[in-house]
Amino acid sequence: MIARQQAVCVIPRQMTALTQNKQALLDNGFTTIDNVYTPEEINKILAAINEVDTTKETFRKSADLFAIRQFLKEVPASNTLIFTEKLKSLITQLGGHDYFVVKSIYFDKPATSNWYVPYHQDLTISVDKKLQLDGFGPWTVKQHQFAVQPPIDILENILTLRIHLDDTDEKNGALRVIPTSHLTKICRPGSIDRAIETERTCIIKAGGLMIMKPLILHRSGRTTNNRKRRVIHIELSNKELPAGLRWAERMDLH
Repeated sequence: MIARQQAVCVIPRQMTALTQNKQALLDNGFTTIDNVYTPEEINKILAAINEVDTTKETFRKSADLFAIRQFLKEVPASNTLIFTEKLKSLITQLGGHDYFVVKSIYFDKPATSNWYVPYHQDLTISVDKKLQLDGFGPWTVKQHQFAVQPPIDILENILTLRIHLDDTDEKNGALRVIPTSHLTKICRPGSIDRAIETERTCIIKAGGLMIMKPLILHRSGRTTNNRKRRVIHIELSNKELPAGLRWAERMDLH
């Protein structure tokens, strides 16, 4: 069973909506913001995606999923479309001036997808090489990309942005989370006591943004309404790695 103190968030009337978002991110491990992108901006991002060569090894294609690893590198035309002044301002206000990109993935869950992801935490980072370093491990390689579980302080400092390009609800694979579960550090999904823990479904309209801590327990269900779910997943950090090791996709925002 996961044992932790129940988070209580008292929000004074004078707090702005963005201040509430920041507090929710700290207390609950996630928050959502509507209308970060206009329909026109979403269409431009999708057009940039549709123009890329999908034969590279960083692209994964199956009946249930189309994904692009190192998305910002593989679809460079999307960079200025995604990192608008509005998004950069949100990142600064929620995290700080010194955050930079460390990972980017595009997921397209087709309308016929029956792909289910169980509860998990995001415990690895993408790096440029494999080194023997205290606190780093285990190591894996995915599509020629090194990934490793780093020390907990690095994971705790990451901000994950999920940019929704389609309306997403419980019928087409919306993310489901256990609020405050990020406060337990690293935990086993099997330790969830459903009599105590409350699951939240993150229903988000196209153009909306979900920001979450990678240590929050999250899952996504199967699609049951024959609607697509396209999401751009971007991870940010403001911590440099130990000497000799670099973030594989490091990109400054300013």
